[in-house]
Amino acid sequence: MTSDSLWTAPVIERAENVPADTERETLDRYLDWHRETLLWKCGGLTGEQLAARPLASTDLSLLGLLRHMALVERWWFRIQLGGDRTLAQIYTTEADPDGDFHDGTAESAEADYGVFLEEVELARQAVQGRALDELFPGRRYELTVRWLYLHMIEEYARHLGHADLLRQAIDGETGE
Repeated sequence: MTSDSLWTAPVIERAENVPADTERETLDRYLDWHRETLLWKCGGLTGEQLAARPLASTDLSLLGLLRHMALVERWWFRIQLGGDRTLAQIYTTEADPDGDFHDGTAESAEADYGVFLEEVELARQAVQGRALDELFPGRRYELTVRWLYLHMIEEYARHLGHADLLRQAIDGETGE
């Protein structure tokens, strides 16, 4: 790991979000495009910038969003779909259930970025070979893998709007 003042989030090239032949390919591509968009919004920023809370009206940071989405990826793909109820939640505690948003620091940014990448890869593995109509238990009722994809796309879309505002407040960068 490098010093927080030296580490900078990699600048990534997002793949074009083009139509696919099947519903499954479309869902995979769309979810990956949203994942890449979050990384794209973080690209080129230092740990300090990622941990910054530049908007006075909220305590959100880009690092908090990255940590939150790592937690959400783990929760839905590995704990809920995969059924691994022994897997620990990340970043949250009873004392601070929103620790994913609150506790990221410039010093943790590089490691937190790595956790996000790992959770995304493990999520991809968790859905491999599963049919979109496959059912899994939710908290109140059964859900399908298709529902999970749609939920995750919605979750990213909501938070990418936040990421747009945060990035613009940090360095003026805008983009879709």
